[in-house]
Amino acid sequence: TDQEEIASKIARAVRHSSGGLRFVKALGMTVDGRAQVSMNLTNFRKTPLPRVVETIRREAERYGVGIHNTELVGLIPQAAIVDTAVWYTQMDLFSPDQVLEQKMSSIAGEGSGLDFIADLAAPTPTPGGGSAAAYASAMGAGLVSMVARLTIGKKGYQEVEQEMHEILVESEELRESLSAAVQEDSEAFNLVMAAYQKPKSDPDRVEAIQQATLLAADVPFGVAKQSLQVMDLALKSASLGNKNAITDAGSAVNLAYAALTSAAYNVRINLSSLEDQNKKSELLAEINKVEEQARESLAGIKTILTDRGGLF
Repeated sequence: TDQEEIASKIARAVRHSSGGLRFVKALGMTVDGRAQVSMNLTNFRKTPLPRVVETIRREAERYGVGIHNTELVGLIPQAAIVDTAVWYTQMDLFSPDQVLEQKMSSIAGEGSGLDFIADLAAPTPTPGGGSAAAYASAMGAGLVSMVARLTIGKKGYQEVEQEMHEILVESEELRESLSAAVQEDSEAFNLVMAAYQKPKSDPDRVEAIQQATLLAADVPFGVAKQSLQVMDLALKSASLGNKNAITDAGSAVNLAYAALTSAAYNVRINLSSLEDQNKKSELLAEINKVEEQARESLAGIKTILTDRGGLF
């Protein structure tokens, strides 16, 4: 259908901010004469991709339309695609190790991430500071996971093993989510640009710009909140984990703090264009609170590194 109103209604039904699925951000728009629901999934583990697609399918049927096709803009975690295939094929007892490319990758090793750094240096607006913030925080989460793995099963750390297991689970979830946010931030910016490119005569242009702007602020806001979680986990790892990796935990705290600060910058620049003053004030108050908590955590790591590691 070419009726953008239908796409907007479906988007409102599925996005979390309107009472829909917890980890979905959605916006209804028209591209090349076809209505579409543009989405960001912030946690594909807790809100699986098939659930989102099927929810949209059911909502579309209410208006007498269906899904014509789906399109991926940017990148997606391989696990999300695998989980979707497993869901639709009802494949029981599946293991990710059964994917040929997964096995080959584990043998050959992964890339260094230098391509992303080169992309940052390119003369293009994306990826930018928001994506870099998500990347830095994902690295922090990765360091927390490393400290946890270097502690679990090691002599002298049996008493904290269960807690380190819990830290590992949380840090891995954050690492996946933040890695996905690297691309989500760029996609959110592209949606803002697409909204501004609508004809000024389009009655939906102003609303589309505001919705896209709110989404562009919401992505780095999520990165900031997750970065605070990474900082908290890193502090616990520094306090409880393997002493030989205490500086890695300290590095995780500082990486996450830098990411949080950068993400907060991006929240503020996007909110400056938001006309909804109540929403703007609400998000600014929340980001201020997150930053205050982060400063307290940052002060705590030096104490831990001094008491446990004798570094200062």
